[in-house]
Amino acid sequence: MHENYEIKVKRLENQCHDVETRHRQNISDLQRAHQTATKDFHALDAHINSVATKILHLGDQLESVNIPRARAVEAQKLMNYFAEFLSGEPLHSAIFTDPFRLHEAATVIQNLNLIAQELPSEKFSVARQRITAQYDSIECQLLEEFVSAHKMKDNSLMKEIAGILSHFKGYSQCIDAFIDQRQQIAFAKAKGEIFDCIPALCKETSDMVHEIFSTPESVMAKFVLNVYHGKLQESVQTQLADKSDSERYLKKLYDLYSKTVKLSSELSAIKMGNDSTFLSKLTKHIFHQHLENYIRVEVQFLKNKCSLILQRYYDSKNHQRKPIQYGGIHDLRRDLQRHIGGTVENYGGETFLSEEVSINLLQESKLAFRRCQLLSSSQELPANAVYILEILDGSLCKEHIDYAIELASQAIPPAEPRQEPEVFYFDVVRQCNAIFHLLEKLFIDSLVPLVISTPTHNKCLQIKKDMMLNIEVKLETGLDRSVASLLGWVKYLLSNEQRKNDFKPEADVGLISNCTPACSKVVNFIDRQIAVISESLDGKNVEIVLEELGIRLHRMIFEHLQQYQYNTIGAMVAICDVNMYRKCVKQLKVPLVITLFESLHALCNLLLVQPANIKQVCSGEQLAGIDKVMLSSFLQLRVDYKTAKIANQFK
Repeated sequence: MHENYEIKVKRLENQCHDVETRHRQNISDLQRAHQTATKDFHALDAHINSVATKILHLGDQLESVNIPRARAVEAQKLMNYFAEFLSGEPLHSAIFTDPFRLHEAATVIQNLNLIAQELPSEKFSVARQRITAQYDSIECQLLEEFVSAHKMKDNSLMKEIAGILSHFKGYSQCIDAFIDQRQQIAFAKAKGEIFDCIPALCKETSDMVHEIFSTPESVMAKFVLNVYHGKLQESVQTQLADKSDSERYLKKLYDLYSKTVKLSSELSAIKMGNDSTFLSKLTKHIFHQHLENYIRVEVQFLKNKCSLILQRYYDSKNHQRKPIQYGGIHDLRRDLQRHIGGTVENYGGETFLSEEVSINLLQESKLAFRRCQLLSSSQELPANAVYILEILDGSLCKEHIDYAIELASQAIPPAEPRQEPEVFYFDVVRQCNAIFHLLEKLFIDSLVPLVISTPTHNKCLQIKKDMMLNIEVKLETGLDRSVASLLGWVKYLLSNEQRKNDFKPEADVGLISNCTPACSKVVNFIDRQIAVISESLDGKNVEIVLEELGIRLHRMIFEHLQQYQYNTIGAMVAICDVNMYRKCVKQLKVPLVITLFESLHALCNLLLVQPANIKQVCSGEQLAGIDKVMLSSFLQLRVDYKTAKIANQFK
């Protein structure tokens, strides 16, 4: 079996060898055939190149012969056509009489016109005149055909005619005709404002121009120029013709200019040459006469508008503005009148300061700043913004706020009133604070962007600083006088209601549970004033005024208590009064004031302490920080100061 497999294997190996030998032979034959074919291909390629070279040479020879011949033929035709014009007889060539060959005639007459221009006018004047007349006639016919093609929306014919007319002198008339036709069709169908239809018209026209004309950018620039200087300018001038109403005029000017700027922005995507400022120049040209006088109109209108707002407000209050005289002598005269008991007019609590009026003034200024930003040139913008700020300063701060503060200051009761004072000045402070917040917001949002990074920015900051500082100084003065008036009434109550025997009763009055009538009236009055101040003021103003009121009240009560002598019962009455004052001032929520009254209470306790314990009490925690001179002066108020030899406690 093994031998059989060996025989089969050997037979198969022989077969494979035979097949391999045949394949080797075939490959060898194919390689020889490929080499032969390659040689033949190279030979054929060389032959083809040789033939091609000869053909090109022959073509050049034929062309060198044919071009002069074609030129000669063309020249012959032109000479024949010229002869017709020279003969003086009617033209008889079909090219000039057949209306369907107008385009051919255009090419011929254009060449004849060039030739005629070179000929002497003495000998060929008649021919030149006839050629010029025919030139003009064909040009007019081409323009008419161009217009007809536009009406039929045949862009390919328009392109052909435009190409022919591009060699004529009246090519610009072709462009003008196209522009006129485009506008007539578009604006005849337009509904609504002109600004709504121009973008779509320009986009559609741009597509047509690029398809029809060889210089689309220049044509499109001329089209837009015509639209701006034509329909758009006509519409703008018509709407801005009436300047009798400045407010309406300024609103219309802002609206039209902003729409035109927006329109130019939309059209900037269309290619119209290399001048990037082309559209902005067109816009400036349309509004030139209005922009030139804008700030004068704006300033005058804003002054009048602010004056009108203020006058309407005062009229609604039936108030005739009073001249306010400033200066030391006038201030001194008013103070003297108050001091000697002159009448103080408080206008029934009316402050003549309106947040609504202030908002209206700020709103008008905001609109003016917005118009100023759009309508002023970059060079004039900072200065124009300052004009508006100065008007706002004059109308809001000087004419309204400052005036209201002066009236409120005059209405502040005197420092030594003889009847319970009504102080409305705190309402003025609250309103001023609210208006200042609105003014600050307007300054940051509307003015600063117009002047930032310019030298004018510092000037505006200084104007704002001066106007606010002036008002703040007057408000602080008024607040000080208001607090002084309140405490003047407290002093009046203490002086007239506090009896000497309140703190030095001659007989035992039993259990002490109530404060003195003077203390009761003072506390009731201060309670009401704290409520009024807390309601009228806000923020830091409340804290500052209440702290000042508390400190002055403490000083006044401290000095008041030092005017009396105290026995044991009287000391208890005094402590009861001070407890009421302590309870009252806790409403202030001012730690310093509360501490001062705590110390005052501790001092009053010295009036009640047994003489033997005084030294120990004085060294206690509450009195440890008080000067010994003050302790001694307070102890001297005791009726037993000398008999009990209390002075020896400090030796």
